[in-house]
Amino acid sequence: MTDKATDSAPKTTTDRLDDVFKALNRSDAPGAVVGIAQHGQPIYRRGFGLASVEHGVVNTPATRMRIGSTSKHFTCFTALLLAEDGKLDLDAPASTYLPELPPLQGMPTLRQFMQHTSGYRCYLDLGFIGNGMGHAALGAPLAAMLRQQDVNFRPGEGQLYCNGGYLLLSLAIDRVAGKPFEQVLKERLLDPLGLHDTEGLTSDMTIVPRMVTMHSTDPKGGWRRGTMHDVRGEGNMISTIDDMLRWIGHLRSDRKVIGKPETWRQLFEPARLTSGFESIYSLGLFNHRYRGVEVVHHAGGVLGGNSQMLSVPAHALDIAIMINSEAASAAELAMKVIDALLDDKTVLEPPIARPAKQGYEYLIGTRYASTDGLLIGFGEVDGQLGMNFLGAPPMKLRDEGERLRIGFEDIAMGPFVMRTVDLAAGADGEAPAGLPFSETGRVEHLRRLPATPPDTVALGGELVGRYRSRDANALATITQAEGALSLLLQGGYGETHLVLTACTEDLYVMGRAETPTATLGTLTVKRDGATITGLGMTTGRTRRLTFVRLAEGAV
Repeated sequence: MTDKATDSAPKTTTDRLDDVFKALNRSDAPGAVVGIAQHGQPIYRRGFGLASVEHGVVNTPATRMRIGSTSKHFTCFTALLLAEDGKLDLDAPASTYLPELPPLQGMPTLRQFMQHTSGYRCYLDLGFIGNGMGHAALGAPLAAMLRQQDVNFRPGEGQLYCNGGYLLLSLAIDRVAGKPFEQVLKERLLDPLGLHDTEGLTSDMTIVPRMVTMHSTDPKGGWRRGTMHDVRGEGNMISTIDDMLRWIGHLRSDRKVIGKPETWRQLFEPARLTSGFESIYSLGLFNHRYRGVEVVHHAGGVLGGNSQMLSVPAHALDIAIMINSEAASAAELAMKVIDALLDDKTVLEPPIARPAKQGYEYLIGTRYASTDGLLIGFGEVDGQLGMNFLGAPPMKLRDEGERLRIGFEDIAMGPFVMRTVDLAAGADGEAPAGLPFSETGRVEHLRRLPATPPDTVALGGELVGRYRSRDANALATITQAEGALSLLLQGGYGETHLVLTACTEDLYVMGRAETPTATLGTLTVKRDGATITGLGMTTGRTRRLTFVRLAEGAV
């Protein structure tokens, strides 16, 4: 007989957290390691799923895993410690330490690399022509950064996430310290804090104890090994949940073992653009409010996994989550942990408001674009209005009354902001013909595209041919066959097969051949009169990448 009193008893802290992670609690798939502490005391330490599907080894709290871009603020703090010593001037032109850098539209500083405001393109984004760093030759990431002849924007005028800036920062540290960045990190930061299970690992070809296998999804339903290669301060660290909790506790503590107060102040100082726009991003850390409470964090994504390190300082709540597959988002789970632990203490504001589809029906399916390939559109997400970017599936918007927004904290791009007054229907009930669209405070005026796009096959024949990009070190070949317009990209990272879908006669969405809804970005056609001279590619982190059309028979 069931005890009704027991059934109705409030859930314990462990019960609530078990609910958050129950989808990862499997014995036949990769999983996660989770550590949660409050006031410096662990309250939840769990391993879920398999560390290796191949060998049937389970994840435990002692498992070591890649933390990806969560590494970035460790890299920043290492650079700040060298600045304390007078070995680095973070506000000097980066060419002071890296004289081989091309000046382009102005020389950024090391601090601008740390804030993602340098304007430089990201080598990882330029590597879209393959399947990631594991397929690149040694030295390819640095070569890609030095090869650039153009930038996304002048230093300090915008903010676009750039892993390459951290690669260059690591190289500057190598040179001024006279030893590898990874050794400096260990000696100056990891060892003094007792983080002995944490290290910088530049390649997964190196075997280390208790290291998990990262699992990428195989299109056929199985798993592929996710490997990283030739990666530095942009994301090369491995760690355990206990080490991460120890570090987070030190991060928010008033009692510091290393670093002067000014050094710590700089770590949390938000980036400010030349326009005066202030970002929520500082030096490798996000700092903003979630449901009314301050959160400090940085997530990380790698091939076959992801992580999140987060603190709620006002409640001394520290969270470390590492996942060795693409089956779940550590960043989303961390927010659910906050909901589970703090909601019953009436300290959280209501959940994030989303714009209802009702009242915006006229926007559904509408798309807007700039002349250089910035493309947005509107669709439905769980019965609410969503926005898609560069042809990807729609994402959830935040409804903030006078504006709709996708935050930098949501997707590591933007923030993308639109005023609701600008989204209002015209007298004819149609979507507005033009739309002011703000990205990192910079407003672009987008034009509404025709409701019915042109026929891709009928239109695309004139694009057939070959194009070369020096910046991407890539060859693009466009062909037309079997009722489709195809794009093959080939370069140092391998090759990628894409399909092109026309939005207008001069704007196309690039979708991956195996999964067309997984878009890479947009393609714009460049003309001299009636003659096509080249292409411009825009992706999430690269804008206006030029491909020049090759004459027939040219190499």
